[in-house]
Amino acid sequence: MSQKTPSISINSLAPTFNTGIIIRKVEEGDLVHLNEANHSHRHDYHIFFLLKKGEIEMEIDFEKQRIGAPALLYINPSQVHRIIDFINSSCYLLGIDNDNLRPQYLQTLEQSIFPPKSLALDKNYFDLLHEEISLLRAIFEQKTVTMHTVILQDHANAFIGLAIAQYLTQMNPKPALSRFETITKSFKLLLERSFAQIKFPSDYAEILNISTSYLNECVSNTTGLSVSHHIQQRVILEAKRLLYHSDLSVKEIAHELGYEDHAYFSRLFNKVTQSTALTFRKKHR
Repeated sequence: MSQKTPSISINSLAPTFNTGIIIRKVEEGDLVHLNEANHSHRHDYHIFFLLKKGEIEMEIDFEKQRIGAPALLYINPSQVHRIIDFINSSCYLLGIDNDNLRPQYLQTLEQSIFPPKSLALDKNYFDLLHEEISLLRAIFEQKTVTMHTVILQDHANAFIGLAIAQYLTQMNPKPALSRFETITKSFKLLLERSFAQIKFPSDYAEILNISTSYLNECVSNTTGLSVSHHIQQRVILEAKRLLYHSDLSVKEIAHELGYEDHAYFSRLFNKVTQSTALTFRKKHR
C-alpha cells in the first residue's frame, strides 16, 4: 500500500544548511541527489537556476516548461514544481531563505516578479551571471574563511540583484503606476499572503484603508475582473495543488484553506472549475 501524502511536500534548507544559503553546480547525473525529480514539492526558500548548457523540462503549477540554455529561472516558495527531464544539462542552483535576502529584493520578488517565467539570456548577460555565481560557489565551499556567512550573503544578493534586473528589463516595465494600479498591486500581494484566512472583499478593503467599492473599481479597471474573482481563483489554485499533490480529503483541504463548511467549499470549487473536486483529482492524477 502506498504511503499517504498528508500535504504538499516542502523541502527545507534547515538544519543542513544553517547559513540559509545553498549553491550547487548540477550535472545530469546529480539530479537524483537533489530530491528535485519525480515528485512535486515546494521549498521554504527561493530558488534560482542558471542553465549553462542543455535543456530542462519542468512542471510548475500544472504548466510544463522546456527551458534551453542559456537561461535563468526563478521559482517562488509558493510554487509547486518538479523536474521532469534534465537533457545533457549543466546548471547552477542557488537557494536562499527570506532572512538572507535584502528587503528590497524580497519585496520586488513578491510584488513584481510573480508568477515568474524562465528568461532566455544573451551571451553577455549570461557571462556576467555565470562569473558571479561561479565566485559565489567558490565562496560557499570555503567555509573556514573569516566572516564566511557575511561574504556569502553579500555575493548571493549580488547575483540575485543581477537576476532581478534582468527580469525587470525583459518584463518591459511600464511608466509610473497609476493609483488604480498601485492599489491593485497592493491587493494582489495581500491576497497572496492571506487567501487562506481572508475571503471577503470588504476585509481586504479595510486592511488597505479604502472602501470596498473603490477597491473593486481599482481592481476591475486594472485587470478586467472583480476582487471576488481574484480571491476565488487564488483559493481554487491552492485547492488544485492540494488535490493533485496530496492525499488530503476534500474536507481536509477545505479546512486547510479556511472553510469550516466543506460543503460550501465543494460548491465553490464546482462553480469555478465546472468540475467536482474529486473529479478533478481523478482526471489529473
